Amino acid sequence: MDCPFKIGIGYDIHSLVEKRPLILGGVTIPFAMGLIGHSDADVLCHAIIDALLGAMAWPNIGQRYPNSDSRYAGISSIVLLKDTIEVIRQHTWDIANVDSVLIAQQPPIAPFVNAMRERLSKVLQIPADCIGIKATSHEHFDAIGEGKAIACHASCLLYQPKH
Repeated sequence: MDCPFKIGIGYDIHSLVEKRPLILGGVTIPFAMGLIGHSDADVLCHAIIDALLGAMAWPNIGQRYPNSDSRYAGISSIVLLKDTIEVIRQHTWDIANVDSVLIAQQPPIAPFVNAMRERLSKVLQIPADCIGIKATSHEHFDAIGEGKAIACHASCLLYQPKH
C-alpha cells in the first residue's frame, strides 16, 4: 500500500561536561558546560535525524553515522542533518513539520528557542512555524535533573508531494 505520509520519532541524550561548547539546534548556547559525544553532540539535531530516519524506516543515527568512523569526529550535527535531508529528498519525500521537547535542568532553553527554530528552518527548508521546540526539566530527578545531561524527543511528518 502506498502511503503519502510517514511519521517518525527520535530520541537522544548526552552528558554535560566542562570545556565543551553547548550546541542545540545548531545554535551555540552560552553555558559553562557542553555535551560530550563523537560529533558536536547536538541532542536536538540528533533526535530530529533519528525521527527522519525512523519515518523512512531506515537504521538509526548511530548506524548511519557511526562513532567508529573518524569522518564524523567533531562534525557539526547540522552537517549530518543536511545529509539526512538530502537523501530523504532524493527518495521524493519532503518534511511537513518537526516537533521536539528538550529536557534539561539547566541552562534555561526558552531564550534560545527562536534562534534554534530559525537555524533549523534554513536547514530543514521548511517555515519556522512548522518547527516546534519546547523545553522542560526533570524537576531535579535523575542525571538530567541533577544537571549532568540533556535529552531530546523529536517527531516529524514526511509527505510525498504530487508530481
